Amino acid sequence: MSKKYILAVPNFSDGRREDVINKIADEVRKVEGVKLISVEPEYDFNRTVLTIIGEPEPLKEALINMASKSYELIDMREQKGTHPRIGAQDTIPVFPLSNISLEECVKLAEEIGNELFNKFKVPIYFSGANARTEEKKSISFIRKGQYEGLKELLKDKNNPEYELRKPDLSTDGQLDEKLGATIVSADLEGLTAFNVFLATEDISIAKEIAKAVRGPSGGFSTVRAVGIKFPERSGVVVSMNMFDCNQTPLYRTFEFVKQEAKKYGVIVTGSEIVGPVKLDHLLNNLYYYMGLQGFRKDQILETHLFE
Repeated sequence: MSKKYILAVPNFSDGRREDVINKIADEVRKVEGVKLISVEPEYDFNRTVLTIIGEPEPLKEALINMASKSYELIDMREQKGTHPRIGAQDTIPVFPLSNISLEECVKLAEEIGNELFNKFKVPIYFSGANARTEEKKSISFIRKGQYEGLKELLKDKNNPEYELRKPDLSTDGQLDEKLGATIVSADLEGLTAFNVFLATEDISIAKEIAKAVRGPSGGFSTVRAVGIKFPERSGVVVSMNMFDCNQTPLYRTFEFVKQEAKKYGVIVTGSEIVGPVKLDHLLNNLYYYMGLQGFRKDQILETHLFE
């Protein structure tokens, strides 16, 4: 029987202290049956994203050990960063990768959330396919107000938003002062982080293009985007989180950004995929730009090595 593999892309709220990042990532490295594909610290965001592949039980062990170390080393009362976050171990999303169903991933996410709560009493939100309400399917809804704003809102149980915003598992309906809360979820597709670089220093142009491309303001329903400046390089960036690269391929957003940039007399200088990406999400770009007909994935020699 073929082995089952799950993809996990958790993030924790520290992207600046190398020793802390290494200690948390080491909790994954030491578990047999899982592979740590990448560690992506982001200094300005002050968070780190891990990409992990593993069989269900070893992966569960690795994710719980990772969260335990995050809880030990990160204090949300001191943490500051530009990326939305509500907890030391902010998110633990899992996705079916090979020979496994979404339902099995949902079950695993439930087990992880419950074990973290039982062990550490950390508040837990279930999102994605594990969400208890329609609103909580969206991580952005759960994170609204971030750690500071959500913590204050939950202190007032008479607040009309309290019941909708409170954690799914908690001892008192509040955020933990040090740990915040952790969002655990399962879904069919993980996000792909995709940056498109513009030849201008005008951040307002990047922000206007990001507004046009993201779903809530009229763009692609599976895309969230911001316009930002990376201090280490020239130009500005349209930075996108793409949640379904089958429905909305990378080439489609790339071409859209190029067209929008023309309105401002700005050219696109290149793009960047942050972290690992699925082969299928690259192939659909190959089909588009080369007009390939009848091409099969098994024509790629390396695919025969995957098993």
